[in-house]
Amino acid sequence: MTMGTITAAYIAAAILFILSLSGLSNQETSRRGNWYGIIGMTIAIVATVLNPNVDSYGWLILAMLIGGGVGVRFATKVEMTEMPELIAILHSFVGMAAVLVGFASYFDPNLHLSGTAATIHNVEVYLGILIGAVTFTGSVVAYGKLSGKISSTPLMLPARHFLNLAVVIAWVFIGSWFLGAEHGTGTVALICMTILAFLFGIHMVAAIGGADMPVVISMLNSYSGWAAAATGFMLSNDLLIVVGALVGSSGAILSYIMCRAMNRNFVSVIMGGFGTTTGGGGDDDAEQGEAIAILSDEVASLIGDAEEVVIVPGYGMAVANAQHPVSDLTKMLIDRGVNVRFAIHPVAGRMPGHMNVLLAEANVPYDLVLEMDEINDDLPEVDVVIVIGANDIVNPAALENPNSPIAGMPVLEVWNAKTVIVSKRSMATGYAGVENPLFFKENTRMLFGDAKDSVDAIRQALS
Repeated sequence: MTMGTITAAYIAAAILFILSLSGLSNQETSRRGNWYGIIGMTIAIVATVLNPNVDSYGWLILAMLIGGGVGVRFATKVEMTEMPELIAILHSFVGMAAVLVGFASYFDPNLHLSGTAATIHNVEVYLGILIGAVTFTGSVVAYGKLSGKISSTPLMLPARHFLNLAVVIAWVFIGSWFLGAEHGTGTVALICMTILAFLFGIHMVAAIGGADMPVVISMLNSYSGWAAAATGFMLSNDLLIVVGALVGSSGAILSYIMCRAMNRNFVSVIMGGFGTTTGGGGDDDAEQGEAIAILSDEVASLIGDAEEVVIVPGYGMAVANAQHPVSDLTKMLIDRGVNVRFAIHPVAGRMPGHMNVLLAEANVPYDLVLEMDEINDDLPEVDVVIVIGANDIVNPAALENPNSPIAGMPVLEVWNAKTVIVSKRSMATGYAGVENPLFFKENTRMLFGDAKDSVDAIRQALS
């Protein structure tokens, strides 16, 4: 394949990736967006493999078989509830790839640069390895937190902010040392920076509270994109630069959207915050009252006679794999003339769009799924709100208690409905570790038990 053909293929792939991002921004076009991405990546891989500069096809095919085999296994075995941690660990692969490519590029015996060209290349190597190393260890820690292998409680080291600042300053000095050093000394500088970057990535994500993990996922997505772009500069690969920039910028925008949805700013997320306490503080320390339990047949009677029902899904629905029974319950209610809608908080679940994906998997019609801002004003007119496995996103302390750790966070104001049914296994706090006064309000009833079993019992009672 000629270089002109490869360039044309790269342009076509880049266009398809842009169309893919555009398609994924809307539920109705997300399937088409996925196909654009698949076709674009296929074109990119074929064009790269057929590049005239590639001559070690044996190693290349072996690597593709191993990587493809691992990818297929993950894709076929992973549960939808495990998707956030899968994405986190895949981000780590991108980060480590940038680190390895950076060192390989620095030690390339066939690369002979001098003057400004050598300086530019070394800057690319330095930044690529730095971003990749932070992305790698940060993503591994995020995977551990999301999978429950590491506590979601933030790691609060003494003077941690000064420690982070010291690392950043050290990077600057090491970078100056690296750029002015001979190859042997430069290697030592590069290794020192890499070790610091690995440690910084661990500390950065370990210090972030559990409720901020949706932001962390999008943040690491952005980091992995910039790492890929840096790799593209090192390899002089235009497509990697374009794709890395697309992923990096879209991840940054998504992080900003997530932060706005939580009334947070990016710096406060990096410094930790949510999840630093097990109580709400202030008014939450007072007597909450008594939670009132309800049975499945009573819930069935309530929603069967209702005109307006809103369902709020949370991570508990994902853990119980209850999205399909919820979809069936929705169809039953619609057949009875009940107006059913879904209310989705931007940070529901463990990653952006988690609940939307689960509902789409269960074939819930897109027009029934509304975002928080679209439905909050309608909640006072709703007869019954069913909260399935959600906690922090429906916590009134965010608006009513200025001393709460989640004070100011926009939430779904479900307590304004006539009746609220909360389906939970227990009275335990959510991922942020904050008590929820919603459970004790006069119009709230607690439906205890596994979400899937509870929804199945409601369906049986309705039928």
